[in-house]
Amino acid sequence: MLKTILYIAIGGAIGSVLRYLTTVVVSKFCPETSGFNFPLATFIANFVGCFLIGLFVGILAKNNLTDSQLKWFLVTGFCGGYTTFSTFGMENFNLFQSNNSLLAFGYMTLSILLGLFAVWFGLLLSK
Repeated sequence: MLKTILYIAIGGAIGSVLRYLTTVVVSKFCPETSGFNFPLATFIANFVGCFLIGLFVGILAKNNLTDSQLKWFLVTGFCGGYTTFSTFGMENFNLFQSNNSLLAFGYMTLSILLGLFAVWFGLLLSK
C-alpha cells in the first residue's frame, strides 16, 4: 500500500508541475486570451488530460496491466495531478459571477464534448 501511495504521489507531483508549465506556455504564446476571459490553459490541460487518460487506460488494458503500479502512477497520479476540474468549476463560477454566462456555457460544453472525444480517441489509438 505504501508503495502504491508513493507511485501516486510521484505521478501527481509530475502532473502538477506539467499543469503549471501548461499555464506558463499558454500565457507566453497566447497572451491575448487573458483579455478575453477564456481559461485557455485549463481548457488545454483538461483536453490533453482526457486524451492521456484514455490512451493510458487503453494501453494498460491491452497489456493486462490494469492492476499495476504503472496504472496508479499514470492514471491516478499523473492524470489526477495534471487535469484541473476543480479549477474548471471555479472558473465557470467566476464567469457566471462576472455576467459571462454565454462564455461559461460555451466553455463547459466544449470541455465536456472535446474531453469525451479525447478519451475515445486515446482509447482508439491505444488499440
